Amino acid sequence: MTPTVAGIAFIASLVVALAVVHRPLGDYMYRVYTGSGHLAVERVIYRLIGVRPDAEQRWTVYARSVLAFSAVSILFLYAFQRLQDKLFLSLGFGPVSDHIAWNTAVSFVTNTNWQAYSGESTMGHLVQMAGLAVQNFVSAAVGMAVAIALVRGFARRRTDELGNFWVDLVRGSLRVLLPIAFVGALVLVAGGLVQNFADPYTVPTPAGGHQTITGGPVASQEIIKELGTNGGGFYNANAAHPFENATSWTNWIEIFAILLIPFALPRTFGRMVGDKRQGYAILAVMGVLALASVSVLTALELAHGGTVPQAVGAAMEGKEVRFGVANSGTFGAATTLTSTGAVDSFHDSYTALGGMITMVNMMLGEVAPGGVGSGLYGMLIFAVITVFVAGLMVGRTPEYLGKKIGAREIKLASMYFLVTPALVLIGTALAMATPEQRASMLNGGPHGLSEVLYAFTSASNNNGSAFAGLTVNTPWYDTALGLCMAIGRFLPIVFVLALAGSLARQAPTPSSAGTLPTHRPQFVGMVVGVTVVLVALTFLPALALGPLAEGIH
Repeated sequence: MTPTVAGIAFIASLVVALAVVHRPLGDYMYRVYTGSGHLAVERVIYRLIGVRPDAEQRWTVYARSVLAFSAVSILFLYAFQRLQDKLFLSLGFGPVSDHIAWNTAVSFVTNTNWQAYSGESTMGHLVQMAGLAVQNFVSAAVGMAVAIALVRGFARRRTDELGNFWVDLVRGSLRVLLPIAFVGALVLVAGGLVQNFADPYTVPTPAGGHQTITGGPVASQEIIKELGTNGGGFYNANAAHPFENATSWTNWIEIFAILLIPFALPRTFGRMVGDKRQGYAILAVMGVLALASVSVLTALELAHGGTVPQAVGAAMEGKEVRFGVANSGTFGAATTLTSTGAVDSFHDSYTALGGMITMVNMMLGEVAPGGVGSGLYGMLIFAVITVFVAGLMVGRTPEYLGKKIGAREIKLASMYFLVTPALVLIGTALAMATPEQRASMLNGGPHGLSEVLYAFTSASNNNGSAFAGLTVNTPWYDTALGLCMAIGRFLPIVFVLALAGSLARQAPTPSSAGTLPTHRPQFVGMVVGVTVVLVALTFLPALALGPLAEGIH
């Protein structure tokens, strides 16, 4: 089987598997977030944190709850790392330095999982398991809760209530993420991933030296790292390390886990707004953008453009020989299309245009299908902008799902979209304008700019993957990227919840002859077009100076 045929078969099998689980998982999440009953363990949690589970919240209270929970989580995780040497299962590692602890705490709480450290030589088992892995669950659950709150804004009429954040958080963690992660961890252990509490041990190397190997609860962290579109690796090599990703079929399982919930949530959306066709339309937009990205990226890597790849017959630099080019390209596209920082190959070593596609995936806002929860609410923002543009074309007030998109709604949607481009471009400009920060670049010229642009794109979009080639373990980069992660996560969430509150207060607007149908292929094409055009207008100049210039040269 040729690499091209194998790549097509690999992608096709993922599409089929996702299609099979789309309906049952989407319907299950619909029941989770609309049910009125509470499990016994959930009631215990509500009593412990002092929450009345049947009391609903206005958008302002919902937003304060998200921000308060996240702020406490950052403080806890920061302290956990700084006190690591005082805890058991520390493996003898000392406290994490202040700037790395800050960067890591913000990174994992914001679902970014950017890592400026080597996990196997920095974090003990307890911090990995009770600190980082726990945030992998709850940060994903926060994203799902915000998405569900926005969907309620579309579905509800004449109310200030969007649900209860604490209930949505607990249900997402216990009823959705935990059961799937439990089964997935067993599958990964069967596939050869490590799961233990062993101390580091030293083994001889073929060259006559010695190497220290760290074990740990890897499989249980690996599955939620992918399922929750987190991405933080137990090891510095991330999903290219055999303890995290043992075989080609575990590579398939991990990609499937990354895409599982984001591609099922449109079904939940359709059920909650009472029109399944709307869910299929959003799913179609996600699918078109995702298939285009995966196909183009894989084709560029298989074509192996460039002098050295052409000479050796493949673009294998930075790629695991266990997976090959096609599987690595699919993994790279899947992680950058979602808010997953995992990598099983190093994007810095991709062809110039292939590396550009990974950046474009994140610049789209990671909406195809995006992160757990964040992909759905990001795509709904693009849908709102699309119906507004369509309304301007025909000279009438735009409507979406029976709600008018007026001045307040489009301002909130616009501010949501503008946050991350501002962070990316300003951050990149500051780094490139300072000699000290340019010194962190391994390469000069367009490729060096690509390294910096990728770092700020990854942090600001809460992705977390790294281009490599850029030394970011410095106080300046740790602080700057940490700020981008925090602002890029929480400011858009506030805008989303404000939009949800504005929509929920509206009375229903009956459809008329001038209402744009938002469940037809025409609308799907319009949303795809608006998404691509907005991103192109925003980022094309920066891309032209970096990966495009390198690729053309």
